[in-house]
Amino acid sequence: MPRRSRADLGLGVLTRSPGITRRHLQIALGLLWLLDGVLQAQPFMFTRGFATQAIAGVAQGQPGFVSDPVHWVSTAIAAHPVAWNLSFAGIQLLLGVGLLVPRAARVALGASIVWALGVWYLGEGLSGLASGHASLITGAPGSALLYAILAAAAWPRGDSSRAVSAPWLPYAWSVVWLGAAVFQAMPGQAPDLGPVPVVLLVAVEYLIGVGALWRRTRPPAAVLGLVLALVFWVFGQDLGMLGSGQATDPNSGPALALMAIALLAGSGPRMRPSG
Repeated sequence: MPRRSRADLGLGVLTRSPGITRRHLQIALGLLWLLDGVLQAQPFMFTRGFATQAIAGVAQGQPGFVSDPVHWVSTAIAAHPVAWNLSFAGIQLLLGVGLLVPRAARVALGASIVWALGVWYLGEGLSGLASGHASLITGAPGSALLYAILAAAAWPRGDSSRAVSAPWLPYAWSVVWLGAAVFQAMPGQAPDLGPVPVVLLVAVEYLIGVGALWRRTRPPAAVLGLVLALVFWVFGQDLGMLGSGQATDPNSGPALALMAIALLAGSGPRMRPSG
């Protein structure tokens, strides 16, 4: 047998390890929803400022099919902020608890997908994707959308103790990163970085997206994406501004990193018959 390189051995150990199972992914999502519920219970969220600043603000620069519904929602919330926010915080806490309880996980996953997509559209304004000014650095494609993708990947299929094995997940990952490369290449994106860093960032995002399409290059693409997601979270998203008192979630960095781990869990070598 030919000797394998140290890099191959390292990736082999990583992808053959027990890794993250569907149940692990459900628990991780549950913890994220619990965190979101706790953040939603901050004093600022019970004021009109939550509606007029946090919600209405995402409509700026958006086309009508995004801005009009967002404005309608923000107006409704501003009229009765306490009642609405009690509902929001309660729903997210219930989703978190439901995902932590194995027997309730399937129902909670389904409900979380519906809720996450609604939040992504009406609360995050599609994370600015429709405006053409979106970047992974600042939080695109939106934490709520990533929650929905992760919930679909964690959907129970027989034994939940098996590694995450959603065959479509690499393609979803590829769409996220290739889309990021396209948006990053648009004029006016990250002008402070300068042309050379922007070109390098676009190239790296492109390689991460394309690399997920082939089994052999999938692990390094996922690892690089994991590292870059955490870098974006720390330096571009300021850890989701969790200490500001106005954060509704930790931003997209943790969810994107979790998606990378789920991708790695399903990237191990296929078992071959002995003999």
